[in-house]
Amino acid sequence: PCIKKYGMTSDEFCTRLLTEEKLAVVPGTAFGDCGEGYIRISYAYSLDNLKAAMERFERFVSKF
Repeated sequence: PCIKKYGMTSDEFCTRLLTEEKLAVVPGTAFGDCGEGYIRISYAYSLDNLKAAMERFERFVSKF
C-alpha cells in the first residue's frame, strides 16, 4: 500500500506502527529505492489475525 499521504518515510511509518500498535510491516525501501512511500504486508496469517492487524492499522492511520 502507498503511505505517501501520511508524510513519513517508509522507515518512519513502519517504526511508528511497530512502536505504537505492535504491528510489523516492511518498508518498501527494503525492496529498492523505488519502494519509498510504500509498505509491504504479509497476508500469510489466519483470518482472525489479519482482522486484528487491520484494526490496529486503522487505529494508527486514523491519527493522521
